[in-house]
Amino acid sequence: MEMDEAIRIQQFDSSEVQNNRRNQVKEMDEALRIQQFDSIPSPEVFASQIESRNAPAVFHGCIKDWEAISRWNPSNAGLDYFQERVGSSVVDAMLSRSAPVFYGDLRSHERVRLPFSTFISSCKQHLQNAGDGSVVCVESEGHRLTVADREQDDHCQLYLAQVPILNMENQERSQLEILKEDIQMPTFLEAKALASINIWMNNSKSRSSTHYDPHHNLLCVVTGCKRVVLWPPSVSPLMYLMPIYGEASNHSSVNLENPDFSVHPRAKHLMENSQTAILRPGDALFIPEGWFHQVDSNDLTIAVNFWWQSTTMSGMSEHMDAYYFRRVLRRLIDKEMNQMLPTSSHGKGNPERHADELHKNKSAGPHDNDMDEKFGSKDLKGKNQKQIMLDQLEPPAVQALHELVSLVHENVNVASQSEPEKSTSDNNATLDLKGVDKKLVTANSFRLDDDPAAKILQKLEPLVLQNVLLAMVHNFPRTLEALILQTLSPVGAEILTQKFDELDQETTEEERDEFYKAFYSIFDDQFAVMDSILNRKELFALQALRNVLDLYVGVKYDGSEWSAG
Repeated sequence: MEMDEAIRIQQFDSSEVQNNRRNQVKEMDEALRIQQFDSIPSPEVFASQIESRNAPAVFHGCIKDWEAISRWNPSNAGLDYFQERVGSSVVDAMLSRSAPVFYGDLRSHERVRLPFSTFISSCKQHLQNAGDGSVVCVESEGHRLTVADREQDDHCQLYLAQVPILNMENQERSQLEILKEDIQMPTFLEAKALASINIWMNNSKSRSSTHYDPHHNLLCVVTGCKRVVLWPPSVSPLMYLMPIYGEASNHSSVNLENPDFSVHPRAKHLMENSQTAILRPGDALFIPEGWFHQVDSNDLTIAVNFWWQSTTMSGMSEHMDAYYFRRVLRRLIDKEMNQMLPTSSHGKGNPERHADELHKNKSAGPHDNDMDEKFGSKDLKGKNQKQIMLDQLEPPAVQALHELVSLVHENVNVASQSEPEKSTSDNNATLDLKGVDKKLVTANSFRLDDDPAAKILQKLEPLVLQNVLLAMVHNFPRTLEALILQTLSPVGAEILTQKFDELDQETTEEERDEFYKAFYSIFDDQFAVMDSILNRKELFALQALRNVLDLYVGVKYDGSEWSAG
């Protein structure tokens, strides 16, 4: 437990990482724009060209021929029609004190059972209070629920949300099933295995909290008007999702009415990654599973939606769930690691001046020779790689070598002032947590911008890095040992191993063998050093996992215990 406390790692989200996420989301959005259709597609076209894109689509006039368009219209005695047909039916309604915003979690509303006629009476009362009894569709994309709206509705408000007309999943008979006579299945859904058909009805302005559904959804507006704001699943990091184990795990925790960016800083980019669809009577909107949406409904808006399971989910075998989970988690971790390592610009400086300084350092020995005097000389056993002299290095390699030598020397001096000197034989003894020095594991250990050594390594081409390391092997072995054992952080280890992988692709097997033999020859225990590098690399991946859990699952893990995000 004491070790866990010592290496507790904080979740971070630097500005550059945020920008990377935002840019990636925007690039993905370009290929996922809402499609607009003025005609109804065939089942084949819908399946192959629309549903398969997993992007929203609006079908204008899709349900204009439904009997419900005229029969349910409050301006055309639609409320009396409901009263006569299903007034005695008992339905579940949402009762909320947060209205006109309705949040999906049970703590923000309660389900109440009441006669449908009771709700119809409240709708009639609202029409009388409105004046002329007509329902106006607000089509402006700028439509927002205002403070005045909230003050006007500062009381408990009822909302018929997701009341089933047919429920195929639970095989339950609905008291509103008779209303199916007024609607027709859109032809392109006839081959789908529907989960349910539901009616949605509000007596005054309302807004749903931002959420996603686990089914494909066709939302059809019968009367009134709906304004739907949509975000692709890729914006999950901006949504601050409720914890996966919670009752409202498919809902965002961000209050878009009044967002607190000090609590949810990434949410400031939500609206720039959104799309909007305005639905008028007769229109239908395809909302693919996983797409976040927030729905504003005008006074007395009535809609019907169809839910069906996507082929992606229905085609997943249950016995493969654990495998799918690990594959998806691994892919998210890899994506997060890439965003934690933004491309760094090449460093500036004067390579010729650095070369002169290095030659002086070699002769005078203020850096590496100090280490040799402290710890004794080292026999470079098995050194087969051709020795690289300093005057043979290209300017970028000279500059990087000078920066690394100076940086390691500075770090060693700082460390020697704060604790007693130790011989190199004790280096491995100071490594904890599978060979990782606890002092190296800080919040900055995972930020490229805050790690000068990692930035130097990242900007080098693989073959240039190889020459720098070989130059250190033959000219500054003490410095190289201190770089790897005392300076290399988790982000530095990730970059170093990536460069080694790239180097392996650019060299022959014989060249690789010679390089690694020379590189590891300066260490007393080559296998322990390799373990130390790999353990730090795994710590970097562990931090990416922690970020993924927070970004996509709503759970924080600090290294010692789990907590809700």
